Amino acid sequence: MQRAIPCAVMRGGTSKGLYFLASDLPADEATRNAVLLAAMGSPDDRQIDGMGGAHPLTSKVAIVSPSSRPDADVDYLFVQVVVNKAEVSTAQNCGNILAGVAPFSIETGLVAIAGETTDVRIHMVNTGAVAVARVETPNGVVNYSGSARIDGVPGTSAPIPTDFLDIAGSSCGALLPTGNAVDEVQGVKVTCIDNGMPVVVLDAADFGLSGNESPAEMEANADLKARIEAIRLEIGHKMNLGDVSNKTVPKMSLVSPALAGGLINTRTFIPHRVHEAIGVLGSVSVATACAVPGSVAQRVTGNAVQDGVHMMDVEHPTGFFSVEMDVVGTASMDTLVVNRAALLRTARMLMRGEVFIAADVWL
Repeated sequence: MQRAIPCAVMRGGTSKGLYFLASDLPADEATRNAVLLAAMGSPDDRQIDGMGGAHPLTSKVAIVSPSSRPDADVDYLFVQVVVNKAEVSTAQNCGNILAGVAPFSIETGLVAIAGETTDVRIHMVNTGAVAVARVETPNGVVNYSGSARIDGVPGTSAPIPTDFLDIAGSSCGALLPTGNAVDEVQGVKVTCIDNGMPVVVLDAADFGLSGNESPAEMEANADLKARIEAIRLEIGHKMNLGDVSNKTVPKMSLVSPALAGGLINTRTFIPHRVHEAIGVLGSVSVATACAVPGSVAQRVTGNAVQDGVHMMDVEHPTGFFSVEMDVVGTASMDTLVVNRAALLRTARMLMRGEVFIAADVWL
């Protein structure tokens, strides 16, 4: 006996996951989590008995429903399903999976098409922030084909520009959760920042690295991983995140001078695997750190960011991520305000139908 649950498989940015309507999942959180683990095939390194792709970037879930807020069209709950453990996390947003939420909402009838383009206001339930995504909807249908290219995804697709509103401190309570531009943890200087994603910025040189190492090289470095995790566990408390030993935040981003004409280069632990690119909101937080006077990121770039609108290219292992930011008060960390952060993503619906789980998982 199996139970069929309606869902879609979508690529959102450089991630891939299952998209569900909340009404098609159990209302009880514990049962819902068991269903999602079964749907993905966790815990198992290969996720061979489920839809997961054996990597954190392909073991993600979006749960979408009509919004509970008057200033949004839909609610979006992001769930990270751990590959090799019977664990799920809702402690963070995911800006890549977010890219698929607007087209999914239109395809499922939650949002009506408004014309040649349709704006969808998305309440990101994990942190309470709102994003506005614009989807091309010519002739009354979602368009997925176009000339927009993002690093980490082959080919081109229709653009989905997204504005993030009021995301500073959305997880930790403040843009600089510790109140400092720089903290020292276990002899290493770090900058803790939360502009949509809790991130700890570290100088790759402090670990004897160039910053150009591949994700595989970094994952094979047991001593490096142990040091990074020890710092993460200690700083988590100071970032108002509590015990993070079983959480997927904060992300740990090693930064180094730009290699390909961008603002800064990154290698990001998410938190135990190294991202093949960089998370959407993680890149926003890193770019923001570059604007914080005296931060680790600013020390690496050697450039003070001035007030105004800036296009910041954050380099990662497979290219770069462009973040448009409007910042003021950059002369002091006490006056720094991020008015707006915007970026470009793409998405594509890959499949829709039903995912099957054992009937006894959801009785």
